[in-house]
Amino acid sequence: MNGGRLIAFEGLDGCGKSTQLERLAARLRALGCDVVTTREPSEFPSGQRIREMARSGVPLAAEQELRWFVEDRRVHVAEVIAPALRAGQIVLTDRYYLSTVAYQGARGLDADAILAESEARFPSPDLTLVFEIDPRRGLDRVHARGGVAEPVFEELGFLERVAAGFAALDRPHVVRLDADRTASEVATDVLAIVHERLGVELGG
Repeated sequence: MNGGRLIAFEGLDGCGKSTQLERLAARLRALGCDVVTTREPSEFPSGQRIREMARSGVPLAAEQELRWFVEDRRVHVAEVIAPALRAGQIVLTDRYYLSTVAYQGARGLDADAILAESEARFPSPDLTLVFEIDPRRGLDRVHARGGVAEPVFEELGFLERVAAGFAALDRPHVVRLDADRTASEVATDVLAIVHERLGVELGG
């Protein structure tokens, strides 16, 4: 793989995207590729502030929530994504701007406007993998794995609206996968899609 590439992993909470990101990263590194793995909200103070809010159970006003996510993305792109792409690295990000379109759209904001502004301000992914799962099934997985809860986002009615937002997205770089299967089954499809879309041989 020559030149920087950006692959975004998107989907509902509990869809398994983080597991799939790590699997793909391991395969790429085994092939000698220079891979950067990252996530949103980021590890910068702007992202930590969002995570603290999500865990508090006290949501922000929708417009303020959007501003926080956009500001965190601005920092994330400037400090991590853009330099890595310029260096010819492969960037795998656990959430990117389509999450903002779907999640903040589910808060009642204008999803089309969020998408248009995001595409104008930030690098477009070479590939976006959207892992689709029934919201109730996703929440079951979230609760089963334990860890830190984020009640601001982990609510069934809200996630049903988010799922509808993801389903409405239509961009050439978006590929959808059935995430309600074993991790190995999904990973096989991820490898095939990356090979087909980006021309990288990942089999074997």
